[in-house]
Amino acid sequence: MHITQGPQYNGKASKRLHVMAKPIGAACNIDCKYCYYLSKQDLLEYKKGSSPRMDDETLEAYIQQYIEGQNTPEIIFSWQGGEPTMLGLAYFERVVELQKKHQPEGVLISNDLQTNGTLLNDDWGRFLAKNNFLIGLSVDGPEMLHNAYRVNRAGRGTFKQVMAAAELLHKHQVKFATLTCVNNLTSQNALEVYRFLRDVVKSPQMQFIPIVEQKTFRTVAPQTSQVSEQLKQGDKRLIPGHKDSIMESWCVSDLAWGNFLISVFDEWAKNDIGKVFVQYFEASLETWIGRPNPLCTLNEICGKGLAMEPNGDVFSCDHYVYPEYKIGNIHHEKLDDLAYSAPQQKFGFAKSRTMTSQCQQCDYKFACHGECPKNRFIKTRAGEPGLNYLCAGWHKFFSHVDKSMAYIARAMGHPVAHGKFSDSVLMAHRAKQAQQTTFETKF
Repeated sequence: MHITQGPQYNGKASKRLHVMAKPIGAACNIDCKYCYYLSKQDLLEYKKGSSPRMDDETLEAYIQQYIEGQNTPEIIFSWQGGEPTMLGLAYFERVVELQKKHQPEGVLISNDLQTNGTLLNDDWGRFLAKNNFLIGLSVDGPEMLHNAYRVNRAGRGTFKQVMAAAELLHKHQVKFATLTCVNNLTSQNALEVYRFLRDVVKSPQMQFIPIVEQKTFRTVAPQTSQVSEQLKQGDKRLIPGHKDSIMESWCVSDLAWGNFLISVFDEWAKNDIGKVFVQYFEASLETWIGRPNPLCTLNEICGKGLAMEPNGDVFSCDHYVYPEYKIGNIHHEKLDDLAYSAPQQKFGFAKSRTMTSQCQQCDYKFACHGECPKNRFIKTRAGEPGLNYLCAGWHKFFSHVDKSMAYIARAMGHPVAHGKFSDSVLMAHRAKQAQQTTFETKF
């Protein structure tokens, strides 16, 4: 990781941090079957019989260090869990109070908060609107699809509470995005999910999250298993639900992920461009234009999105909250020192340095960069380790949208820097055609 020399702010190099702060850790009031985080209670040895809670001293230290570690006109705080609203409204009123206390002159401070929505009420709605919070609301689709895995502690579906939360956010004009997990069920019902989010929830922004976990994920950290144990791309044991599968049954398969994105993209491209923001599509368009992908999972390097537990422990990434990837604690080291430390730089640059030959030679390397390292646990068909589990799906999607992306970019007045329909490819094709053109001569 490096600090860019431009753009500048206040006469100094721009410097930006991003941390997923988890003030309540892995505690949650519901019990989603595919949650990757609740198991951290055992893994990180939370105190038995008590819910973790970031105390006031740690909270203020974090807010102060997070602000001091940045040099940008806007600083964005991200709050996650578990379920952060379990801390109560007064806790986040204190968050805003501390942010104002440490806010530099001329700097805008914003917040986003991820929630299942089940605890929101009018008091929350007024607070979130007044303080300009962006809410990430977890909803997986229509009632049957949502309730399949998103259940409360008694095993009952949470759909009605989540829909009430969506109505509340609209009522109070709170900015929000829907966070939709693409699993073995939702992946098979792409249009039903998308149209529900668009027409019923009236989601202004949609984020789709592929659910990918090996059966060992509760105890084994990513990229720590033996290379010899990796299966080759196409092995049936990688299919969720197969009798010998290494994957959890509720995961999305690689091709199902690609098919899901394709179905949603075709609907979006036909009816909703400019009206509905779909994160993956908008971000991918950036890459076709020639800009870096704004999403860490699809960018060339990672390591810019840290995670912090209630006690101040800092980890390399939200998906790497395992003892092996702890890089320090804010009570002992400054947050920006941890963010730009040698171990974290090594973690971030390893993404590009460990790409397989298959990825290096891929037509869509520019759009994917091997996706999230957390999912790189299979071998290429040639037997090289470190390929992304979702590779086949991503490739299918990018191949499908290549021509459309070029068309959309040109329609918006942008150059097309990449893909099989890029400006350079078209120019070369035209030059070749001109060379081959012959004119019949009559005497």
